[in-house]
Amino acid sequence: MVEKTSSGEARNEFLFQHLIAMFQTLAFQQMGKLINPITNKLERDLQQARITIDMLQMLKEKTEGNLTEAEEKLLDGVIFELQMNYVDEVERQKAESQKEESEKKVEEVKGEDKEKESKKVEDSSSGKKESSQKQSAKKAKKKTTKGRSRKENKES
Repeated sequence: MVEKTSSGEARNEFLFQHLIAMFQTLAFQQMGKLINPITNKLERDLQQARITIDMLQMLKEKTEGNLTEAEEKLLDGVIFELQMNYVDEVERQKAESQKEESEKKVEEVKGEDKEKESKKVEDSSSGKKESSQKQSAKKAKKKTTKGRSRKENKES
């Protein structure tokens, strides 16, 4: 009968360790540190990762006084490791968001500069068109004036 109890305890310890490992793996997937086996992609959902870490913390609180020293050490270590990784991922996400915002601002400024440049080009090309039109009109006037002068000289 003692063998059944120790066998049962060993099985329960194994199952508990497996449960902790499942939550740990899930949290790492949710933080984008492991590939999701279903989609074969790295996916980040920090809100879900936080919930998974909180579930482990709740499990620790609910089992307090009922764990072996090894189980308690395992659970504490996993929770600590996940919390540190979570903090890193939150910081990374903030940095990425700030980088994206600054890149958008740079693109907006570049877009405004391009608009100003194209407007300048349009203005200068329309100015060139106007000046070439004025030059054409002046040339036409000169020709007309020269033509009149020649007729007047011929008549006199």
